[in-house]
Amino acid sequence: MAELTLKADAGRPTGSSAARRMRLAGRVPGVVYGPGVDPIPLSVSARELRAALSTEAGINAVVTLQVAGDRFITMARELQRHPVRGNVTHVDFQVVDPNREVSADVPVNLSGEAVELHRADGVLDQQMFALTIKARPTEIPPSLELDISGLVIGAALRVSDITLPPGVSTDVDPETVVVAGQAPRVQAIEGEAAEGEAAEGQAPAAEREAGAEAAAGDESSAGS
Repeated sequence: MAELTLKADAGRPTGSSAARRMRLAGRVPGVVYGPGVDPIPLSVSARELRAALSTEAGINAVVTLQVAGDRFITMARELQRHPVRGNVTHVDFQVVDPNREVSADVPVNLSGEAVELHRADGVLDQQMFALTIKARPTEIPPSLELDISGLVIGAALRVSDITLPPGVSTDVDPETVVVAGQAPRVQAIEGEAAEGEAAEGQAPAAEREAGAEAAAGDESSAGS
């Protein structure tokens, strides 16, 4: 994996006004923290940060941060974005040990084509889009692949069906569904309607039985 380096300016002024001026100048305010490192307020170039996090590794990229003569091996752990423009407005860098595992969310990509599912007009229902894994920072995969070629209606593929690369593990329940093959929406609606009609048909029958029992009880009372 290629080394990514960012130069950061330490000692940035705090406060919303100062942060706004910083962003207008093309810089992103942030902080670096970690074991044995007191939090250091800093700022980085917005353009360089965007380039560092636009590699294949994405948000899980390992970044060497140069701050006032010090070098920290970090990962961008929290990005705050503008609600409309989507650009990064604040970034937290966490110092990591290259030789120790960290947790990371990795995208799950579906590969192959569910031919039988499509032939039956089934619906592909992806329920998990990222898997939380554990690995050394430099061994975090950019994505995980799950082959859906054999998926049919009524079947599901689970976390246990994802092949993890060497050195990668997960604590997520292996039975957690990632993607399922669902019946066509029309059939689902028809099935719900049929169940509703059946329930409506049962109600009058139950009412008739209750009425008959009540009438029988009245007759017995009148006879006595």
